[in-house]
Amino acid sequence: MFQATGPEPGLKWQSLASILRQSYPNVTGMLDVACRDALGTLVLTLLSQSTTDRQAQAAYASLRKAFPRWEQVLAAKPRDVAEHIKAGGLNQQKAVRIQAILARLQDEAGALSLAWLAKKSPAAAREFLLSLPGVGPKTAACVLLFSFDMPALPVDTHVARLSRRLGLVSLKASPAQIQQELEAMVPPEAARHFHLALIEHGRAICRPRRPRCDDCRLASACEYGKESLPR
Repeated sequence: MFQATGPEPGLKWQSLASILRQSYPNVTGMLDVACRDALGTLVLTLLSQSTTDRQAQAAYASLRKAFPRWEQVLAAKPRDVAEHIKAGGLNQQKAVRIQAILARLQDEAGALSLAWLAKKSPAAAREFLLSLPGVGPKTAACVLLFSFDMPALPVDTHVARLSRRLGLVSLKASPAQIQQELEAMVPPEAARHFHLALIEHGRAICRPRRPRCDDCRLASACEYGKESLPR
């Protein structure tokens, strides 16, 4: 079992971020290009739970083609919504959550929009998002970061895995704990690229099984890599 032996995480992330910026200077993600409004970002992120980006995007495209307006999604029968998002998996559960969120917005905000959150503080916006059905820390952080450019650093499976392996957080830290620690560690202006670059690196190099440590530019600063590479 590898253990953190390098510099303090608060200093270490800076060197890692520099290497990641050189390696992935123009990295983009699904939420950079897929949605034009915050509610769309929220729904797409919900659809991405327990599936791939490609499947989530297919489900979102199918949903919006069938129901171009959010009012139509809310008025539709749950089974019809579920039918059009089945590409993303767990479609019955996700359909119920999406319609519950829309109903909540209609009742409390009087409109099917999250644009009004832009006028709230980041803490208040996060608190509201977390109160919505099926919305956890990662989903809330995605909306804050990609729709409102508010301080947030979403933690998906890739970000969690790399944060542990790199020694930025404890090996036993939960995703919610990792998000809290990274948001305190990484300045808001650097969070977007750091988040996206970690995901890209996790997919290309630092895979869950058989990570390509020999090809990794982060290996010299990585606790896992130090244990894996030949001495």
